[in-house]
Amino acid sequence: MSTHGKQKRLTTTTIRAMKGKERVVCLTAYTTPIARLLDPHCDLLLVGDSLGMVLYGMDTTVGVTLDMMIAHGRAVMRAVSHACVIVDLPFGSYQESKEQAFRNAVRVLQESGCDGIKLEGGEEMAETVAFLTARGVPVFGHVGLMPQLVNTAGGFRSLGHSQQEADKIRRDAAAVAEAGAFAIVVEGTVEPLAREITTSVAVPTIGIGASPACDGQVLVSDDMLGLFNDFKPRFVKRFADLSPLVSKAAESYAEDVRAGRFPGEEHTFQIRR
Repeated sequence: MSTHGKQKRLTTTTIRAMKGKERVVCLTAYTTPIARLLDPHCDLLLVGDSLGMVLYGMDTTVGVTLDMMIAHGRAVMRAVSHACVIVDLPFGSYQESKEQAFRNAVRVLQESGCDGIKLEGGEEMAETVAFLTARGVPVFGHVGLMPQLVNTAGGFRSLGHSQQEADKIRRDAAAVAEAGAFAIVVEGTVEPLAREITTSVAVPTIGIGASPACDGQVLVSDDMLGLFNDFKPRFVKRFADLSPLVSKAAESYAEDVRAGRFPGEEHTFQIRR
């Protein structure tokens, strides 16, 4: 099949090369319609395991499965023509061994068609990152606050306040970068530390609750769009407030149905004569 005239999407190599040159724009995407709207404006679309909380109402990301990630990765890939697409490996799908990580990463790449995978972890995952990248699997790292470790970390909170925490995050970022990750998410990390890490690693840092000095930024799209009235972390800026619009539209629809105003004649099919 000829690919002549087909627009080339950004790759993990492109993203890595943006370090120190231009900011990387990243948002989460879980569905085809949203991915289609975000794609022209983003360098990177992340099919994050945050979908467990955003789409499925889970309290944490721990219950997300590999099959869920592949299904949503496939949905996003149907929409994109510009952005590089990365899919999270969910909790339990890569921590056991580097071989397990490779098998499941290959499944994600083959079955979704995405460009690479993201996994959480620092020093303890460096060997796995190196194993994957040496075998053709692009890896997006993730240090600082790691949502998959919420049960051992004592909840969601910012990190790097103590010297011990800061030193650990520094070592984690260095280890993942040296192991071959093409970029690293730095999440929930105190600003001066995130800034320092950005200058010290050779690959782009993508901040979320980190620092404006990071090489790029990522937000959960539903947070950025204001689809949650009851939840607004400190690090989120709402660029729209869609929740009341959705609610109002549903209210207007309900009123029209109950009053017999919808559907009108223009919304029905008549017999052709």
